[in-house]
Amino acid sequence: MMHAVRGYFRFAHIDGTIPGDPAVYARLPKVHRDGSRTPGLDRLELIRFLQVAQTTTVHHGALAYLLGINALRASQDAAVRIEDYTDVLRGQRVLHLVGKGNKPATMPLTVPVLPVLEACRGERTTGPLILRPLSEEAVDRRDVYRMVQRIARTAKIPRRISPHSLRHAAITNALDAGVPLLDAQILARHAGPRTTEHYDRARGQPRPPRRPLPHRLRRRRLNLSMGPRLASVPPR
Repeated sequence: MMHAVRGYFRFAHIDGTIPGDPAVYARLPKVHRDGSRTPGLDRLELIRFLQVAQTTTVHHGALAYLLGINALRASQDAAVRIEDYTDVLRGQRVLHLVGKGNKPATMPLTVPVLPVLEACRGERTTGPLILRPLSEEAVDRRDVYRMVQRIARTAKIPRRISPHSLRHAAITNALDAGVPLLDAQILARHAGPRTTEHYDRARGQPRPPRRPLPHRLRRRRLNLSMGPRLASVPPR
């Protein structure tokens, strides 16, 4: 709400409606987020979702795999073109996309994803990849949302699922499988690890506590950190 207030007065000052910006020095409250509030899918629900998507149409299947495995956003999924994944890098097909903040990104296409995209492409060589099944026009963000909800109803998932729920599921399932946090950050294309940690804490699985070092090892590391002068002093 404070961001909206500051933006309102900032634009009013820029347009010359008011002589000064009264909210320029307004302090924003600190918001502490323990985790993402987006309802994700567990591994079994994600598998059922992908299976149902493939049996619906080839366009639903490509949409679900890009969201649930490659962790794309809804706008990125709708903007994928056929020529965006024709390049081969180090023997593997890659997908070129524009990330958040208009940042270009390149990500590899795994073995399960590529056949689904090829089935959606068919005989086409250019143009948007995912089309509306009836009119065969390019989908937009709203179409992606509606297609996800249709697959979720058919898969009998008991809660409301959005495109971001599949992105959430891709990240959390990667973390549950033992993928390091840095690799999960690369998959999600986050600017920093803090955003990925929100998904990590949202899993409801606390990290195991670090084991303390043995007494001798701790004393040896302490002596080595003091330098050769103090390390040569025998312990009492």
